[in-house]
Amino acid sequence: MDGALDGRKYEELGELLAADGVSRAHALPLFRWIQTGGEKDMRGPLKRWIDARGGDLRTRVDQVRETPSGDGWTNKFLLGMADGSEVETVLMGFSGRLTACLSTQVGCAMGCVFCATGQMGFTRHLSAGEIVAQARHVADEAKSKHGERIRNLVMMGMGEPLHNFDETMRALDVLTDTRGMCIGATKVTVSTVGHVPGILKLARHPQKYSLAVSLHGATDEERGKLIPVNRRWPLADLMDACREYTEIKGMEVFIAWTLIGGVNDDLAQAERLASLLKGMKVHVNLIPLNPTDGYGGEAPADERVDAFQDVLLDAGLPVTVRQRRGIDVAAGCGQLSTTKKKESKPVK
Repeated sequence: MDGALDGRKYEELGELLAADGVSRAHALPLFRWIQTGGEKDMRGPLKRWIDARGGDLRTRVDQVRETPSGDGWTNKFLLGMADGSEVETVLMGFSGRLTACLSTQVGCAMGCVFCATGQMGFTRHLSAGEIVAQARHVADEAKSKHGERIRNLVMMGMGEPLHNFDETMRALDVLTDTRGMCIGATKVTVSTVGHVPGILKLARHPQKYSLAVSLHGATDEERGKLIPVNRRWPLADLMDACREYTEIKGMEVFIAWTLIGGVNDDLAQAERLASLLKGMKVHVNLIPLNPTDGYGGEAPADERVDAFQDVLLDAGLPVTVRQRRGIDVAAGCGQLSTTKKKESKPVK
């Protein structure tokens, strides 16, 4: 890790202090200041320790641009990292519940054809500190704009969180600590396009984070046209991983299905999806396609969305159509990107 301490857990800060001859009791004010920001009012040994390390020990992210949505509840932020990389982060409001949508990578290696981030290709993973710094930035904006704190986190921004498993989990361990930003673990959702090894690791992680799996196709042939990594982790393996997750966690899996007009929105596909999910502990979220420059598909008509939903409901599956936020400023699902296009690197 670098000199910034955003990605350090509370206990690790205590160890750092103790190693330098400073009482572990100073770990609490240090952790709170790093995670929640505000003015630094440190005195005595802790102030001297901070000054010796250069003063500000928090990862710096610079706001390059803010784009507010016309819905009044969504703000998209383009944030610059120390190495010049940029990511997009979103503040969303749903019935007064403020949610931060965080990025975990610069770009993405998964290559989903309708996703703006996937169209960028993959540059690098974000560190835990860079993920935490995004959350702190959005939390400051939420307090300034709405006078409220962030209560929900969705790891649905740029990148595949489970491809960057260790740094994502470290960041969430920090963000859910009650001594810092204090986001409840049950208020955190980790989204994946079907990274099977990551799902199995998440199932065994001690925290009960919600899992959202982007499906979009009910057969390997259909899904593979939209999500290239389906060739590496086919549906049978993915469904087995989801079942294992629900058995271990005792939680349902959220199934995301982006509805693309004329591609995966017909009743036959709905019936195949219902058959695929039969007997599983799931909740289906239908998402009419959000437009991106790199994909020519369109969202289906409302009546086709309703008909697709009715098939799933008749099969006894809980299903909702996702409330859309920030589509006018490309802040919706699958729309996050930066202006810099990168060559894809292989998935590891």
